Amino acid sequence: MADPGRIRVLLVDDHQVVRRGLRTFLQVQDDIEVVGEASDGEEGVARAEELRPDVVLMDVKMPGLDGIEALRTLRDLDNPARVLVVTSFTEKRTVVPALRAGAAGYVYKDVDPEALARAIRSVHSGHVLLQSEVALALLSQEDGGGQGRGGSLTEREREVLALIADGRSNREIARALVLSEKTVKTHVSNILMKLDLADRTQAALWAVRHGIGA
Repeated sequence: MADPGRIRVLLVDDHQVVRRGLRTFLQVQDDIEVVGEASDGEEGVARAEELRPDVVLMDVKMPGLDGIEALRTLRDLDNPARVLVVTSFTEKRTVVPALRAGAAGYVYKDVDPEALARAIRSVHSGHVLLQSEVALALLSQEDGGGQGRGGSLTEREREVLALIADGRSNREIARALVLSEKTVKTHVSNILMKLDLADRTQAALWAVRHGIGA
């Protein structure tokens, strides 16, 4: 029987040694449970649908369906798992597309074990885990599609956007603003539409860039 108080994690990496190392470390964390493994993107998607983990640790470069395509597939399937990309590739052309595909953040494979555990807890709590150079790369790629459109947001939408920038989930936003989760979801959809943004990550970055929230 799974412990409801633990963060359920799925490991997706084509290197068995990497998966074994991650499992060995995570097994000693009181609040984290490794519920499964997968050796490529296709298997990772199938296991994520089967196991419904809280967090997926996803490699980017894998044979067949790579991590970025797996991310897009999970997004299309509306899978609720938060995906933390674990990569040895530092090029922005690899990391930035992963974030745009729906990753909640990324860490490098040589990350300190305790930092990895903190990263898992952070994305599970609803935060977007970005290192400064990737945040800047994402912002520099904006073509200004949202520029000047902040004025079309209602005061309530600006409040919701500020809380998105603070890493709050819809449930937390609903509690903070005394709204239903359904109403918050509608506000989030309206924000993305008005600012011509694809997801919450872009919304959070837009908010930071324009002085709203965090």
